[in-house]
Amino acid sequence: MLRDMGCWWWWWFAVLSSAVASVCGGEVTYDGRSLIINGQRKILFSGSIHYPRSTPEMWPSLISQAKQGGIDVIETYVFWNQHEPKPGQYDFSGRRDIVRFIREVQAQGLYACLRIGPFIQAEWNYGGFPFWLHDVPGIVYRTDNEPFKFYMRNFTTKIVEIMKSENLYASQGGPIILQQIENEYKTVEANFGEAGKRYVLWAANMAVGLETGVPWVMCKQDDAPDPVINSCNGRLCGETFAGPNSPNKPAIWTENWTSSYPLFGEDARPRPVEDIAFHVALFVAKMNGSFINYYMYHGGTNFGRTASAYVQTAYYDEAPLDEYGLIQQPTWGHLKELHAAVKLCSETLLQGAQSNLSLGTKLQEAYVFRGQSGKCAAFLVNNDSRTDVTVVFQNTSYELPRKSISILPDCKNEAFNTAKISTQQNTRSIQTVTKFNSTEQWEEYKESILNFDDTSSRANTLLEHMNTTKDASDYLWYTFRYNNDPSNGQSVLSTNSRAHALHAFINGRHTGSQHGSSSNLSFSLDNTVSFRAGINNVSLLSVMVGLPDSGAYLERRVAGLRRVRIQSNGSLKDFTNNPWGYQVGLLGEKLQIYTDVGSQKVQWSKFGSSTSGLLTWYKTVFDAPAGNEPVALNLVSMRKGEVWVNGQSIGRYWVSFLTPSGKPSQIWYHIPRSFLKPTGNLLVLLEEETGHPVGISIGKVSIPKICGHVSESHLPPVISRVIYKKHENHHGRRPKVQLRCPSNRNISRILFASFGTPSGDCQSYAVGSCHSSNSRSNVEKACLGKGMCSVPLSYKRFGGDPCPGTPKALLVDVQCT
Repeated sequence: MLRDMGCWWWWWFAVLSSAVASVCGGEVTYDGRSLIINGQRKILFSGSIHYPRSTPEMWPSLISQAKQGGIDVIETYVFWNQHEPKPGQYDFSGRRDIVRFIREVQAQGLYACLRIGPFIQAEWNYGGFPFWLHDVPGIVYRTDNEPFKFYMRNFTTKIVEIMKSENLYASQGGPIILQQIENEYKTVEANFGEAGKRYVLWAANMAVGLETGVPWVMCKQDDAPDPVINSCNGRLCGETFAGPNSPNKPAIWTENWTSSYPLFGEDARPRPVEDIAFHVALFVAKMNGSFINYYMYHGGTNFGRTASAYVQTAYYDEAPLDEYGLIQQPTWGHLKELHAAVKLCSETLLQGAQSNLSLGTKLQEAYVFRGQSGKCAAFLVNNDSRTDVTVVFQNTSYELPRKSISILPDCKNEAFNTAKISTQQNTRSIQTVTKFNSTEQWEEYKESILNFDDTSSRANTLLEHMNTTKDASDYLWYTFRYNNDPSNGQSVLSTNSRAHALHAFINGRHTGSQHGSSSNLSFSLDNTVSFRAGINNVSLLSVMVGLPDSGAYLERRVAGLRRVRIQSNGSLKDFTNNPWGYQVGLLGEKLQIYTDVGSQKVQWSKFGSSTSGLLTWYKTVFDAPAGNEPVALNLVSMRKGEVWVNGQSIGRYWVSFLTPSGKPSQIWYHIPRSFLKPTGNLLVLLEEETGHPVGISIGKVSIPKICGHVSESHLPPVISRVIYKKHENHHGRRPKVQLRCPSNRNISRILFASFGTPSGDCQSYAVGSCHSSNSRSNVEKACLGKGMCSVPLSYKRFGGDPCPGTPKALLVDVQCT
């Protein structure tokens, strides 16, 4: 039977997407409970959206959808290597326009958190450091080192001055209420000894001395000096955080990881939203947590060569807003309900006294907050990951699913449970609209294999890859001559590398390739080869797929070839210290043949003209797909390289690097609409291996299907505003299937509807033994032709009880067109 709702009712009003009041500037301070803005304590939910990982055209929608999801604050790192590519030369254009991004946050009535760093890690190339920093004499990163501190202070001051000049700090009427200096320094501090401790104090004093009028934080820095706030990063901060290092500092969670960032060669590891919600509620209840930031709320795209070592182009695609900026359900909706439930308790949480009591075993407990006015809020915790339990709290029984927390804003009525998902689910789909399946559509340009005589840079030893390329290219040619004795038969070319991939050529002919992985920083390529008599040209192309992004003494990291030997007729010759010729990058890169102008600087050939697919450039043109849906490129037929659209790199691809499950890590690559012209778009690919462009396609990304599934055990939707009111109508407090199509789409077809005991879930379902015959007609009446609809779990709506005594559920799957 449907549950007895009791005598007190919450009369819900407003809508789930009700706007948050516009923020305004003012004094920002803090105490042991929260940040204090304009004299008011605040519980704040924040979401990470990184401006360079999307486009300015996407920013309004991303920020708006975050706001609709109950987000109060937009957090972003500041990307030093994007803004200062050369010492003293700054770039704040396009995707780097941080001021425009912060102003958009302000325009939509949200706060901002600025994590300056300037070391950020963030799976970003070189941890956000510009590579020129490596060449500063005597520099040691992130310690009490004068050259490093000089440039760190310069950049931090530059960003703060820009924000001040634009009046973007809350103290000036702007949206920035919080900022960060350094990043997870405790993970490397011990490597620097006393110098590391001095550096922490220096960084804190330097930041505070910039007088921004808003607080600073140091994440994962338990000894953050006053007045800087120490904060937590990780998945389990309700369990692992030692807490603020002063009773006058609030509990802040700067990174609640919504999934795992994916690497080439690794399977995706999505994080269930039930787990995210559980640990958020636990952090609020146990730690008095009042600021929680989701990392990432929108991950976006690692365009160009911005990703760090082995990191895929798609970044945190499982976040509440996916790579394309589409709402991902149920993650987005379930967290929105959580935010609304916590906000119902906010006054009591921020003002009341906290107590903790057992609910039977050490795995079940209650965190209770009581205010002076008699208000009460409770969080009932079941920390048992195996068993559902029934607990008694204040003489009332509550059912707690395994590993879940129920939120009671009045210590009586259950508003939300972290394990009970009532929000809709959706399915992302990509519809192919353009196929490049004809050889006539493609032209190719064969990259030259460089010999020793072609190179202008020479050395008598193996040079380190990163210090030679200066991050100007992923590619570095290592070349040398080998004089082969005619009596030698087959030989073995043996190489050891600390780069990410290696291609070997003898006299211009490919003889083998090998690559490493994120867990194997060194790899070998040992090939049996045939040399001709006399002089032979050995050409080795060393490849990086992003630079390292973390670790102590990052400036000392090495990559590239470390040893080269040739074994012939039982003798072994080492060429490590030998005359070598070097060239940074490829000719096609130098000529920028991926641009309209650059593509005219070389002679393109008919597709299939070359005998080998290695190191081949391919180009074609296409028209932009109609409509406004996001666009993606399917590279399933390619292997490894980089791809450009109208001269803008949409990132590296590595389809040939299969995951443990035997699948490519990533085959779809985002092309932002703003990169496209209506017609005549230039698509260029650099293929390192033997990929075949006939097989590439372009698709439009959409959410054509949404589904809702609730049972009697689910809770009614949480609305952000509530008054307690006795009311005779129970309708507003029933579980509901709530469906909402993406913008500009309506429900065009009911794919499935069953009130009764439907079997399965939104992924696979069927009518069960109990089914109301008018399920479909009732749902059609409520939903068909609408952008959104709500169907309560109600006997009256479905013409009575189809099977008395049996718990009921409602499952609805619809198509959006």
